[in-house]
This record gives sequence, C-alpha cells and structure tokens, in this order.
Amino acid sequence: MSRAVPRPGRRAAWVARRAGVAAGTAGGLGVLGWGVIMGEAKLARRTIGEPTEHAPDPSGSYGHPRRGRKPLHLAVLGDSSAAGLGCDDAAETPGALFAGMIARDLKRRVILDVQAVTGARAKDLDIQVQRVQRQPVDIAVIMIGANDVTHRTPPPDAARALTRAVGTLQAAGTHVVVGTCPDLGSVAPLMQPLRKLARVRSRQMAQAQTVAVVEQGAIAVSMGDLLGNEFAREPHLWGPDRFHPSAAGYRRLVDALLPSVLQSLGVELPTELVRDSVQDIDVAAAVAALNPGLEVEALPGGEGAASTGPGRLARLRRRLPVVGRGAPAGPTAESDLTAEDLPAEG
Repeated sequence: MSRAVPRPGRRAAWVARRAGVAAGTAGGLGVLGWGVIMGEAKLARRTIGEPTEHAPDPSGSYGHPRRGRKPLHLAVLGDSSAAGLGCDDAAETPGALFAGMIARDLKRRVILDVQAVTGARAKDLDIQVQRVQRQPVDIAVIMIGANDVTHRTPPPDAARALTRAVGTLQAAGTHVVVGTCPDLGSVAPLMQPLRKLARVRSRQMAQAQTVAVVEQGAIAVSMGDLLGNEFAREPHLWGPDRFHPSAAGYRRLVDALLPSVLQSLGVELPTELVRDSVQDIDVAAAVAALNPGLEVEALPGGEGAASTGPGRLARLRRRLPVVGRGAPAGPTAESDLTAEDLPAEG
C-alpha cells in the first residue's frame, strides 16, 4: 500500500508542524525557564539595539553595454541581510556584489533592483515582488527568515508567504535563488538557553523554507550559521551590533550563494562541485537546515520508493564559493547608459 503524501504546496507547512512537534516547547522548558529566556531576550535586544539607519541603495546598472546583448535584470528581495544593513558604501552591499559578479562572469550588463527592507518578514515579500515586477526580471535572490524567527512567526505561515512570492516570480519567468533563514544561535549577544531556542527555531524555519522553495522549482541554499565556523573564528565578519555581518561578512555570504545564482542562469561550474546526492525532499530539507552552504534543487522525477509523487526527490549539492575570479564589475558609466540598446553588428 502506498503511503499518503502531502499535496504539493502544503508540504512546507506539514514539515514545519512535524518539526515543531518534535522540538516540543524548547526541550520541555517550564515556566521558570521561559522567564529566563524572556529576560535574556530583552537583554539581547538592548545589546543589539534597534536599527536606526537604512542600508545604502546600490540599485542601478553594472558592467558595460555590449552590442547585441540585452541587459540582465537582477532583483534582490528580503530583509536587512539582503539589503546590506551596516555597510557604509553601496558597493559593499549584497546587491552590488551580486550584480558586479554576474556582470563580470557573464560579460553582460546587469540592471539591479533592490527592494529588500530592514525588518522585513516573509509576509512583506508580496509588496516587494509587486515592485520588482514593474519590469521583467531574469533572476531574483531572496534572503529572508530571521525576523520571522524573532517575531515568532509560525514556520507554516512564513513558508506559505515565501511559496507565494517564489511562485509569482517563477510564473513570470524569473529564476529564483533563496538563501534560507540563518542560524540565530550563532549570534554572539544571545546566551543560553536563549541561544539553543534560537537555533532550534531557526532550523525549523529554514527547513520549512527549503521545502517551500524546492516545491516551486526554485533553488534553496542553506545559510546555516552564516557559513559555518568561519564567522565564529573571524570576529571581523560581524558588524558592530554583532547581529548583522560586516562588509567582509556580506562578501562571504555572496560568495557562497553566487554558484547557485550562476547555475540558475545556465552557467555550469562542474569543478566547483564538492558534494552531490539525491534525497527525499523532506530529508534534503532537514539535512540542509543543519549544514550551511548546501544547495537544494527539485528533480523532475526519479525511481525508487522516494519518488511517490512529483517533486518528491531533491538534489543536495555543496559548492565551493566562487572566489579568485577578479573584482566585480562596477557601476555602468553614465556616458555608457545611452548605448544600452546598441543594435547587433552585421
């Protein structure tokens, strides 16, 4: 007898509910333990502080116009990690780095539209998607989830909102890459047992996000604890609030996501692949939530017990960061903007 499989589009909520039941109430914390956590949360908020500034906006054109090649439109959506809060220079933000690196590697001009907003949650992606779709978008990068955890958004609700955003973009022909919720248990101002609770909830969120993204045919990349132990070893990768990355930290984040972005645009990097396996989608999501840097992508089908329905199989990949390829392309010179639609020669 075949086992029941949650219908596509609802699996993310099912996985999140199952993870929540398994985790219980933060390992069986009693009233006293919960009081300690609330007190630590208030202390952490005072230490981190509330953001009072906005990230610099890098939106614009990057690279050089080339005859016969239309510019590629890139959108960056999500929260402060996508916006680059803490960067002093727009050129240091994730959007500028993505645009410059894509322009460099594809030798193509890139038009960047950043709609990411500090403090955004998954439900805010609707308006961000609406704004970027004022013109056709070739590739969208989304980084979201941390604020859903801190605001205690149920993972099923956040996953549904992310599903809606990814589905809308994909229906318009946009390739989508999502950096899932980072592990907030790695944030220095958090003490135990709040750190453990933050880690559990972050991983629940990331797991639900991964299933939601993969079911839509997009690519999810696990941010884990922001690229593993590197951030713990290198304090300079954290910004002054010890909650957001520094400019160097954002560069590491972009380096980890770039291979998946390039792959979604048809650029194969076989020499960068260091892990490749096929798993049931739920298993793949759980593994990725525990292992930063893993890319999860749906397979169209397969053989065996795991392939009991469409989208049941997913490919897990770990790629080396794309580094050592030269400096990202800078903003397009104003004098070149009038040449963006040059006709092809010959």
